[in-house]
Amino acid sequence: MNTMTAYTKDVQHVGLPTTDLDKTIDFYTTIIGFELAGVFRNGDARCAFLRYGHITIESWEVEESVMGDGAWNHMALDCTDIDAAFDNAKALGLDFKDTEVQSIPSFWDKGIRYFNVYGPNREIIEFCQIL
Repeated sequence: MNTMTAYTKDVQHVGLPTTDLDKTIDFYTTIIGFELAGVFRNGDARCAFLRYGHITIESWEVEESVMGDGAWNHMALDCTDIDAAFDNAKALGLDFKDTEVQSIPSFWDKGIRYFNVYGPNREIIEFCQIL
């Protein structure tokens, strides 16, 4: 396969690390108009998903964040078959951030599986399947 489109449906979310998750949730829900889709645990940290129309922001707690231009961490594509997508990405010779498919079982009803690659500007592109 020449592209990853056989394994993706759409943009799933963009990732925004934050040092203050509650302030981020408040800003995006009360000022911008996003809906809070869910708050989940990832180890000791919390992660929130905020939706506005077609876009979803994944924001998670970190000790330090960029706090300026370049604050967005990644773009995730909604993946239909994470294992086939991972194999295809390897066949395409993509520059992997992760050496294997990762998982977070506490997200959504049954968890997620994902992997990340770097784009030509060192931007992170996540391929994510919600289980």
